[in-house]
Amino acid sequence: MKPIQGLIKAAHNAGVAQSTMDLVHLRASQVNGCGACVVSGALSAKKAGETDERLFSVVAWREAPYFTDAERAALALAEPATRLSDRADPVPDEIWDEAVRHYDESQLVGLVLWIATTNLQPRERHHPPDRGRRPVTRGPG
Repeated sequence: MKPIQGLIKAAHNAGVAQSTMDLVHLRASQVNGCGACVVSGALSAKKAGETDERLFSVVAWREAPYFTDAERAALALAEPATRLSDRADPVPDEIWDEAVRHYDESQLVGLVLWIATTNLQPRERHHPPDRGRRPVTRGPG
C-alpha cells in the first residue's frame, strides 16, 4: 500500500487543482464502473467544496455548462485513458493536444498518474467474474 500512496501523493503534487483531480477521479470511476469509487469520490469532492451541480453533471460533462475548458480537457483525457484497451489509438491526438494546451508537462504527468492510480483497483472489482452463471436466453417467439 505504501507505493500506491506514493503514487497518489506524486499525482496530487503535480500542480493540478484539487477540484480537477476530484472530477477526473469521479469520471474515471464512472467509466470503469466502480460504484464504491464513485460514491467515495463524490463524497470527498463534496466535502472539499464541490457543488452538487458539478458532481451530478460529471457524467454528462460535454453538455453541462459547469466546467472550464481546462477541466473539460482533463475529463476528456480521463475517458480514453481509463479504457485503453478499447481502441487501437487509445488516446487520440486531438484529446492529448487539448490537454497540452491547458496543462504543463508536470501537470500532465500528474493527471495521467492519477487516472492510472484510480484504475488500479483489481479488475474483479470493476468486472466481477461470471461465477458460473449461464446467460439468460429466450426461446423462439
